[in-house]
Amino acid sequence: MKKITKETYLNWYKDMLLWRKFEDKLAAVYIQQKVRGFLHLYNGQEAVLAGALHAMDLSKDKMITAYRNHVQPIGMGEDPRRVMAELYGKVTGTSHGMGGSMHIFSKKHGFYGGHGIVGGQIPLGAGIAFADKYKGSDAVTLTYFGDGAARQGSLHETFNMAMNWKLPVIFIVENNGYAMGTSVERTANHTDIWKLGLGYEMPCGPVDGMNPVKVAEAVNEAIERARRGDGPTFLEMKTYRYRGHSMSDAQKYRTKEEVEEYKKIDPITQVLDVIKEKKYASDDEIEAINNDVKNLVKECEKFAEESPYPETQQLYDMVYEQKNYPFIR
Repeated sequence: MKKITKETYLNWYKDMLLWRKFEDKLAAVYIQQKVRGFLHLYNGQEAVLAGALHAMDLSKDKMITAYRNHVQPIGMGEDPRRVMAELYGKVTGTSHGMGGSMHIFSKKHGFYGGHGIVGGQIPLGAGIAFADKYKGSDAVTLTYFGDGAARQGSLHETFNMAMNWKLPVIFIVENNGYAMGTSVERTANHTDIWKLGLGYEMPCGPVDGMNPVKVAEAVNEAIERARRGDGPTFLEMKTYRYRGHSMSDAQKYRTKEEVEEYKKIDPITQVLDVIKEKKYASDDEIEAINNDVKNLVKECEKFAEESPYPETQQLYDMVYEQKNYPFIR
């Protein structure tokens, strides 16, 4: 694995803070009805992404996830302005304003969505990995889903196929404790979701999803296994979300005290504590990062606000991308 250095920690802090502030801004403009539909925010789960990105080779590895999907493409290299514009439904967005909050895509940067169907991305992730294996590439696909989606039947079919064919895929369940508003304890007779991998003799295990170092180590081991041709891994990231399932969630299923308790292990605070303890940056340098992030989020908002909506004609132009589509008569 790439060494975890001073630069790693500074990049983690800058990236995770950007993702948090980006989501906070979306929450604010959602209330103003500038962003419509459903909005699922990532606050609290940033270490899962930061650690994984450190272990990945972004020149070839790929990622696919569910509908809590705004910050992943930014981490993969997509311009955050375009992501914000997509949420606004503007033509400058990643899907020309036609995907919205739950369907962010960036093929250029290896990010394959953004899926509104619960668990729908699990077999798709295996399919992307199959394509890489078929083509002789040693690229690896990280396939994310939530603890609720872990109860979908398609997961079992996909796990069986992935093990049978030794596909270069890493299945990652982001266990934030609640499937919408239903606690993990109420969805099955076991709470260790990673043990689902045991039935397929798939390498599996739990990971501290609030610590990017622990995430990076676990994902790196899984990536190395996949690149060797030894097949998939199933990781359960034990994490937490500080906001509701979506912006319409009243969160009556958990106490404020529980949320505050988890805020004591906020991944951003953990990283900042290491930076201060090891004197990786002065207070002024940290303040400069904070200001840079604040300014970038303002730029994203300005870009989205000022971008035009798509023309009606776009609805027809994007049905068939290929002009001489051979199956139209």
